[in-house]
Amino acid sequence: MKPPANFYYDIISPYVYFFLKLRKPLEALVDLKPVPIFFPGLLRLQNNRGPAEIPEKRIHTYTFCVWKAQQLGIPFQFPRRHPFASAAAQRLLLQEGADFAMIDKAFDFVWGHGGDPETQWSDFCLALGLPATTAKPSTAEIKQALIANTESANQAGIFGVPSVKVHERVFWGSDAIPWIIDFLERPTMFTEAAYQAAIHAENPLLP
Repeated sequence: MKPPANFYYDIISPYVYFFLKLRKPLEALVDLKPVPIFFPGLLRLQNNRGPAEIPEKRIHTYTFCVWKAQQLGIPFQFPRRHPFASAAAQRLLLQEGADFAMIDKAFDFVWGHGGDPETQWSDFCLALGLPATTAKPSTAEIKQALIANTESANQAGIFGVPSVKVHERVFWGSDAIPWIIDFLERPTMFTEAAYQAAIHAENPLLP
């Protein structure tokens, strides 16, 4: 039986799109469960700032994503405006219990074709296979469910998207997939001397 692994995501991140395109080798080894969270809410919980809030980092990140997609040979088109508000899209994916087939459609709409789920809601719903008249989820129940997912992610040690948590270890980023696979094949990895030295290095910024 494959071990369970949580996959934390928000449609606001192009790196999640890259992860989705690269995930197949990982899916062969773990039972990957998608968990929608609200990334801006996670940043607030951790007193953190996203790359879009730092002008130089924003340009670097966005242009790197163009280069990365070209290297991977996958369709990629940056939305006309970013960051868009992702809460409604994330609530919809949570409400629908979105599996990877639906999640792929959602991310292809945004990052493969440059769609904006905030301003092109009807088109976004159609891309997911839902009626164009689908309303933006607004019940207190679904809002609270997304908040709960985000708070749970924070408590689980998640600090960015995409992230995978497997065997109580958190791995962040689309480029972490080979590391996760190596960890699954070598589960004592983090007890090795080099890893322990890195983990326990003194941090002079903390009291």
